Amino acid sequence: MLRQAMLSFFLFLSIDLSGFAQQKKVVFIILDGIPAPELEKIHTPNLDQISKVGGYARAFTGGEKGGKSETPTISAVGYNSLLTGTWANKHNVWGNDIESPNYDYWSVFRLMREAEPESKLAIFSTWEDNRTKLIGERKAETGYLKLDIVFDGFEKDTVRFAHDTEKTYLRKIDNLVSFESAHSLKTQAPDLSWVYLEFTDAVGHRYGKSPQLTSAIEMADRQIGRIWEAVRFREENYGEEWLIWITTDHGRKAPEFKDHGGQSNSEREIWMINNAKNLNELFFSGKASMVDILPTIIEFLGIPVPDVQRENWDGASLILKK
Repeated sequence: MLRQAMLSFFLFLSIDLSGFAQQKKVVFIILDGIPAPELEKIHTPNLDQISKVGGYARAFTGGEKGGKSETPTISAVGYNSLLTGTWANKHNVWGNDIESPNYDYWSVFRLMREAEPESKLAIFSTWEDNRTKLIGERKAETGYLKLDIVFDGFEKDTVRFAHDTEKTYLRKIDNLVSFESAHSLKTQAPDLSWVYLEFTDAVGHRYGKSPQLTSAIEMADRQIGRIWEAVRFREENYGEEWLIWITTDHGRKAPEFKDHGGQSNSEREIWMINNAKNLNELFFSGKASMVDILPTIIEFLGIPVPDVQRENWDGASLILKK
């Protein structure tokens, strides 16, 4: 019996496991306020490497111009359009004050938690409101959703990160957030993570199209490189399948590229970069939008979604169905 058991064990070890489903992980990243024309003319080796694996395309935010879904091209508004797959007329975030979010439209984090209660959820952010107000962590309206890994709130630490008119403190926080997110992804491998970096937006507001903005974008690329290295490490050493999706939340008003919030073409224009190998025609059409990212993440993860939530999405998946 022992010999037969040992033989069965070794036969099990010799089975080809290549057909087994890989564990899927997602990290989505928002680099705040980077205009596509500026990004495209700057040397960004890490973003370029990711796009060569998957793809790069311009897209849009701001809802239907002149229609009921017209949405301000403002930061928190854009974040929530990504998180919920809906425009502002549904999610009810109209500005950075985030007064009365409509949590009836579930965030991607709540969708993941409801579908996979044991999933590990993470946020690494230069702005605490992303978690406490947009995601609505621990609120009754979100079913007391709780994230497992939280790294944010440093903008409130004015001793360690003294605020200055140049907002270089945001650069320091972004750097810290990028290092921690890369370390956590590499060592803890959360199933769904959001990384948010803000400094590029602060530079855009102050200087617009400028050497300073170029330098900030180049730094953001280096920060992305740390995260990308962690993703590749997990895939190569743990056999996991990762989707990394990078975007910006809004464009900027041409030609100076300082302001945003309106409905000009340059303010509505965003871009997307990812490592997906099965992108569909919508992604490359130039008609993809911020609200398409949530359905894409859900499609990749393959998790069930209540019909009442899916029917309310304003977007569609940007990857082919398997």
